[in-house]
Amino acid sequence: MRNLHVRNTEMQISAWAAERERQEVQAELARARTHIARTQPILREARTLLASMQSSKFWTVRNAWFNLKQRLRLHPSGAQPYWVPEVDETGDAWERDAAYERWVLEHRVRPSDVRRMRDLLPLLTERPTFSVLMPVYETPEEYLRAAIESVQLQAYPDWELCIADDASCKPHVRKVLEEYAADDPRIKLVFREANGHIAATSNSALAVASGDFIALLDHDDLLSVDALFENALVVNRRPDVDIIYSDEDKLDERGRRRDPYFKPDWSPDSLLSRNYVSHLGVYRRALLEEIGGFRLGFEGSQDYDVVLRASERTGRIEHIPRVLYHWRVHEDSTASSRRQKGYAYDAAVRAIEESLTRRGEPGRVESSERLPGTYTVRYELRDAGRVSLIVPTRDHGEDVDRCLRSVFERSTYGDIEVVLLDNGTTDRESLRVFGSWAEREPQRVKLVAHDVPFNFSSINNYAARQSSGKYLLFLNNDTEILTPDWIEAMVEQAQRPSIGAVGAKLLYDDGTVQHAGVVIGLGGVAGHSHKYFPGDAPGYFGTLQTVNNFSAVTAACLMVRRTVFEEVGGFNEELAIAFNDVDFCLRVQAAGYQNVYLPHVEIFHYESKSRGHENTPEKLERFYREQAFMRERWRTDELPDPHYNRNLTLDTENYALGL
Repeated sequence: MRNLHVRNTEMQISAWAAERERQEVQAELARARTHIARTQPILREARTLLASMQSSKFWTVRNAWFNLKQRLRLHPSGAQPYWVPEVDETGDAWERDAAYERWVLEHRVRPSDVRRMRDLLPLLTERPTFSVLMPVYETPEEYLRAAIESVQLQAYPDWELCIADDASCKPHVRKVLEEYAADDPRIKLVFREANGHIAATSNSALAVASGDFIALLDHDDLLSVDALFENALVVNRRPDVDIIYSDEDKLDERGRRRDPYFKPDWSPDSLLSRNYVSHLGVYRRALLEEIGGFRLGFEGSQDYDVVLRASERTGRIEHIPRVLYHWRVHEDSTASSRRQKGYAYDAAVRAIEESLTRRGEPGRVESSERLPGTYTVRYELRDAGRVSLIVPTRDHGEDVDRCLRSVFERSTYGDIEVVLLDNGTTDRESLRVFGSWAEREPQRVKLVAHDVPFNFSSINNYAARQSSGKYLLFLNNDTEILTPDWIEAMVEQAQRPSIGAVGAKLLYDDGTVQHAGVVIGLGGVAGHSHKYFPGDAPGYFGTLQTVNNFSAVTAACLMVRRTVFEEVGGFNEELAIAFNDVDFCLRVQAAGYQNVYLPHVEIFHYESKSRGHENTPEKLERFYREQAFMRERWRTDELPDPHYNRNLTLDTENYALGL
């Protein structure tokens, strides 16, 4: 009996020792995780710094010198040069984005920045609580922990993390969630009994949210440490704001940041082409509840559907031009391949179609196979009317003949008139060409003589007064139409009450881009988006191939409703040569209209042959005077273009980073 008691005692001691050892191991693992969480940002920063060093001129010269020494066998004992090849720790080569690595180094949030943010908290008059919604399903443990900890590490403390698990089968999911919730009362958990997919799971998380604003976080992504603080600053600057979004980048499986997406400010027609809001989307909770949260059946594009519905209820929308969200790239994520989830694109089409119906602007939505996740809306022609093409010229009969042949032979729109304004032609052959067109199309070509000193604004205003169309289409004489339904496509947009100027994609005769929207501030005043890009290139995040809002479009091909043209007073006749179209579009935008660029209307533009070059002292003086006018009136060298991003360059037209 005594031996049995001893054995029982020994077993109890052994079990106690095993339990104590297990607890010590768990504590050590917890300390290790904390250490890893602290050191990972340092390692990423060091890796970025090393990559930046590798891209420097010094490093390039140094490597070339060591390579030369190696080829000349100048290394003693076969020693290798001291340089680091562009491979990762597994030995796999990887493509670096040196420009973005430099940008990250210059804009990274340092510990001292976080301390400063926290010191500023007592000065905030508004202290909104952010409910971060995180739907979870079978998340890899490493990514799940990192996502949760990216919220816990926020510089702004007034948050709650509402996590809904969509009936995950992997046991680590519940264990990890309960572990964090036990340590942090700001974490709320919902465990769904049945799998309902992301929209239903997001609604489960929304149901337990109590904050002023809802922030959306995918279960395997990361918030930057300043994400909620920056959103709180917006609320303090604009307390009535309803929707806030920010810029984002991608984070690969080795912690490298790449593919930054620097977004425009609120651009409603761009949003109908692609969900550029995406991450980090922040919504006033009352608004999200008012629209009924996330809709079942839109899985994969549920956030696109939300921003479309929410933005129909409010115009109080703000954009933060900072990277506040890191979209993780791994083999199962949509970030790694836009083709991963085809059902999401089908849902997006339905979301856009229903949005058009709600807005009373019916149309069809075309989904791009070449650029998945981008869409083109073709609106029903509900307010068609006569389109007056205004074509000013002086001489250049050959150009006019080619232009008008393309208009009449290729256009499928019926009700058009051409006002061919002759600004002092002296060439007999050109006069013959003009007369022949007036005879050939007596009902559709109106030849108007206006022999005054050249002033682009003045002669176009005069021609507009001689026209009869509901829509005015200003067209250079050195253009050639390539798209048969080009006028239909432009009227589709120009008929809409929200739209002002409508522009097209203009190509050089070699197929490269001459014009695809105007960016204010390029070169100090304005410049053409994506100039010299191949015409079929996607452009910056699909911008070249999608309908987008721009502050201006070129008058080489510009359509506008006559009522809008007259409302803003037409072209400014103080601007005789340059920037008159930009000034016009900026006045249209200031009047509350949106200007749009259409990629599916393609036209050859043989680039201002009639005007010649600014190569005389008189012309140069006039150009500089008009440039100064734009800077003084519109502050084009100071104020950021709302449809561009201040982090992008103003030196070139290629959307490169502004370093």
